[in-house]
Amino acid sequence: MPSIKALIFDVFGTLVDWRTGIAREARGILSPLGIELDWPTFADAWRSQYQPAMDQVRSGRLPFSKLDVLHRRNLEIVLMDFGLGDVAEPARAQLNLAWHRLDAWPDVAPGLARLRRKYRLAPCSNANISLMIDLARRNGLVWDAILGAEIARDYKPKPAVYLSSAAALDCDPAEVMMVAAHGSDLAAAASVGLRTAFIARPGEHGPGKGETGAGVPVDLSAASVLDLADQLAVIFPSPSSPEVD
Repeated sequence: MPSIKALIFDVFGTLVDWRTGIAREARGILSPLGIELDWPTFADAWRSQYQPAMDQVRSGRLPFSKLDVLHRRNLEIVLMDFGLGDVAEPARAQLNLAWHRLDAWPDVAPGLARLRRKYRLAPCSNANISLMIDLARRNGLVWDAILGAEIARDYKPKPAVYLSSAAALDCDPAEVMMVAAHGSDLAAAASVGLRTAFIARPGEHGPGKGETGAGVPVDLSAASVLDLADQLAVIFPSPSSPEVD
């Protein structure tokens, strides 16, 4: 394995628990309006519109739009599907920002803090920059840059998203490791020369409904971000960049 200088991370599912957070936020906003739903099912339905909306951009049928814009388009669809077309605009706007208020998995903040002592770290997410900033501030995550879709003006798994992230860090693709809980994301990154690490999130879509293994060839497979830090410390015992306090 060539020397790794930077790690870039998928965020939804890999670093933050979107399902629990969206269910919690939806309940907190809609319950006071007299609305009662199966909140995890509502979260799943909203998330199910994620890939189809980005496909519209990836295919060129829609110009690039930030994920906040796509989330709002998707929210309108889901509200109608649940018979909630009369929800007022203030509640809709607040609900759309639920994606900015998700909680990280417990291993993430301490794991990233350890990794940042040796590597440049950045999210490589389909989320927009302001969303990434809010999640970082909420969860105490320290990044060296915020990269991903808004920088590339396209959505993963398009090659430009991974390659623009490596270029922004002044790294060759082989010097960057993509970290994700989704095999498809890692396969796309590997196809353009990045190294890959899988993080198991078996509860991402509910108990026992997340990926427990990559299902594709990867360089490393870890049970958590802390486990990834342990493995990289063995493979690269000497810092590849100056230690950061």
